[in-house]
Amino acid sequence: MTEPMPEDVSVSASSAGSVTRGGHRRAEKPQKPKKQPLPVWQESLLLLAIALVLAIGIKYFFVQAFYIPSPSMEPEFIKNDRILVQKVSYWGGGSPKRGDIVVFKDPGGWLSTGENKTASNPITKTLETIGLYPSGGHLVKRVIGIGGDRVVCDSKDELKVNGKVLVEPYLKKNAHHCLGINDSTFDIRVPQGHIWVMGDNRDDSYDSRGHMGDPGGGYVPDDLVVGKVWALIWPWKRAERIHTPATFKDIPNS
Repeated sequence: MTEPMPEDVSVSASSAGSVTRGGHRRAEKPQKPKKQPLPVWQESLLLLAIALVLAIGIKYFFVQAFYIPSPSMEPEFIKNDRILVQKVSYWGGGSPKRGDIVVFKDPGGWLSTGENKTASNPITKTLETIGLYPSGGHLVKRVIGIGGDRVVCDSKDELKVNGKVLVEPYLKKNAHHCLGINDSTFDIRVPQGHIWVMGDNRDDSYDSRGHMGDPGGGYVPDDLVVGKVWALIWPWKRAERIHTPATFKDIPNS
């Protein structure tokens, strides 16, 4: 007795799916459509948006460009110089140190109309917002005393911090060391959370000394400090890194 021959099973090349050993058709998984690349204009907009986000993030967290608004920091900086301010030094509750050159927001009434320079047209305003154009409306001074320090200017024009006389080679030539308006002396104690600031051009710097009679007493709150000056970037021929001078080493604590 002969066994029946198995049925002939064939599948055309155009048939969907495959055939199992028992002759049943197996459905194939549908193939995922290939992703089409973005049009050039969409890709360009995406890259521009990413660049803007990165630029704004860098401005708010890392570095920012500023103008020098006045001659108060000569000879280190001249009016309209461009500087870069880094913010990393004051992360995590860090605060300004003696000798740092800092940029800070106006505590109130420190800037004149001419010094309160900002971007003047839509393009520069946009660039200023993302940190690609130097910001105005701020002040730049050197930190002389920090919270708790006693800062004294005596009749001999000697500036002392916690009893140590400061030798300041960075000052403008033949300028006073500390005597202010009407050759006035002072003896102050910096409140905690504040700094006492002075320009390097002491005869042309309306700094903490000139605001002692204001409600804030001439002290600048730490939280108004934007950052520490890291570099002079314009004009190119004077570009340089900015370092804290050795003058401020070994000052005793208050």
